[in-house]
Amino acid sequence: MKNHKDLEVWKEAVELAAICYSATKGFPREEQFGLVSQMRRAAVSIASNIAEGAARASNKEFVQFLYISLGSASELDTQIEIAERIGLGESSELGILQSRANKISRMLQGLIHSIKKRNQSPVTNHQSLMK
Repeated sequence: MKNHKDLEVWKEAVELAAICYSATKGFPREEQFGLVSQMRRAAVSIASNIAEGAARASNKEFVQFLYISLGSASELDTQIEIAERIGLGESSELGILQSRANKISRMLQGLIHSIKKRNQSPVTNHQSLMK
């Protein structure tokens, strides 16, 4: 049986979290418990919820956690936008971060659509999506 580590979207989300930590490292010290903390939590939440959902027994639960990941990706996208508007961080790093967050959102939407489509067929085990 395969696990969350076999999902491309999870791999991308882990990389996004690492990039987020790097991109926010240079933010002002007074933002450490504000925007920096929120951005890092949102980025980590994306990968964490994909992993937790993949461990669930049903496709319905898996999709629920994928939607939570999608929400965290939207949160991160908004936080990046705010950081850019108030002049925090390097514009190029924030652009890369935002681009990757948007890519992951599209991947999550595709995976959700695929699972829902498969739920209409006799195959109901989400582990089969990881082959």
